[in-house]
Amino acid sequence: MDYPIQSLAPEHFPPLLNEIPQPPTILNYRGSLPPPDVPLLSVVGSRQYTSYGKAAVAHLIGGLAGYQVGIVSGLAIGIDGLAHEAALKHNLYTLAIPGGGLNDAVLYPARHKRLAHQILAAGGGLLSEYQPDQRAATWTFPQRNRLVCGMCQATLVIEAAAKSGSLITARMTVDYNRELLVVPGDIFSMMSSGTNQFLKLGATPVTTAEDIIALLSLTKNTTTSTKQLPLPNLTPEQVTLRTLLTTPLPTDELIRQSGLPTTQATVALMQLELAGYITLTDGVYRQTN
Repeated sequence: MDYPIQSLAPEHFPPLLNEIPQPPTILNYRGSLPPPDVPLLSVVGSRQYTSYGKAAVAHLIGGLAGYQVGIVSGLAIGIDGLAHEAALKHNLYTLAIPGGGLNDAVLYPARHKRLAHQILAAGGGLLSEYQPDQRAATWTFPQRNRLVCGMCQATLVIEAAAKSGSLITARMTVDYNRELLVVPGDIFSMMSSGTNQFLKLGATPVTTAEDIIALLSLTKNTTTSTKQLPLPNLTPEQVTLRTLLTTPLPTDELIRQSGLPTTQATVALMQLELAGYITLTDGVYRQTN
């Protein structure tokens, strides 16, 4: 499915964005914008995360499953990508705000183009104030960060070194009078020096999903998600691919054994992964249940 780039005028921006200093003058988006009645939480952190940071993302976002909340992040390598993936896994709305334009040719980082397409396929969206063909540059990321935190009621920082770019987002969050949430970190880890410093300055510590639920006054969804595919209703292509994964297989080998056209197999694999039936790690697919 194609997801064309569309434009928003300021009167149609997510409401909180019009309250920040120097708001954007125009926004481009692909896919679906966040529902106006759903609270938004931005999740940011280091690119070079530790196993502790990865576990914290899974623990906290997993605990929000079934609640009305959207996850906003920057599509970057590291905590950003993990946050989007966790949101998809638990059927939460997620919005990615990359550091450049929204055309596939310039989506940054290139290795997360597939993740961007998964977000769109799951009913999420991509958002940017840059022209569609604008390539990411050093100056675009700090400017982008004001959108990540500016449109959200709260920002959650998971691991950030003393000079991490995530701390720019954290400072903006405070400047915009939004809630700054921080996962306490290992006092011996450089990757937690920035987050622990913000705790000293008064940020709210978060150790469970219940902390987020209470702070944002989240409510349970009243409708059942339809994004997961019931196993009996898998397409023949999906059944073929999943059946081949009685043992883990690299992507190329799995497609070769399936005998399906590459494009058709890729779409089916994406749908299976979004539905939670398979996972992709280091280029190898595995069944999950």
